[in-house]
Amino acid sequence: MSGNHHDEGHTVAGWTGCAVAVVGTSVAGVGMCLGSAVGIWLGLGVVGLGVLVTWGLHLAGWGKPPGIRPVAERGMWVRDRGARAGHPACVGCRLAGRGHSVGTTTGVALSAQGVKGAQRAQGVLRTDAGSGSSPSGAASSESVV
Repeated sequence: MSGNHHDEGHTVAGWTGCAVAVVGTSVAGVGMCLGSAVGIWLGLGVVGLGVLVTWGLHLAGWGKPPGIRPVAERGMWVRDRGARAGHPACVGCRLAGRGHSVGTTTGVALSAQGVKGAQRAQGVLRTDAGSGSSPSGAASSESVV
């Protein structure tokens, strides 16, 4: 079993968010048992607060990036130094305006094939405004996007 090293994702953000969500679902459950709409909505509000707390702690570096971390960075109290710049495949970072968009290879396609080749490779045929011809040589007045 010592050869099986996997990243379980134990982080301050994860455990704190889980604890707040457990309290929220407990409050909602008690509200449901008592027939109190206020208790149910209060509990659901606490669960929503748990989501925001987890997201905030992740952005502050107390979460983890998507995927498996190196062994030295798997401890619960190890802070993620790359969180300020954002993680490339992280939805939370993208919602906060951090990170990079995944799958943008237009620059590589433009340098390797030229502008017309990149448009053709992406399935985009645009008409040339000056001559009325498309990049494939056929005369057309419409653009296919």
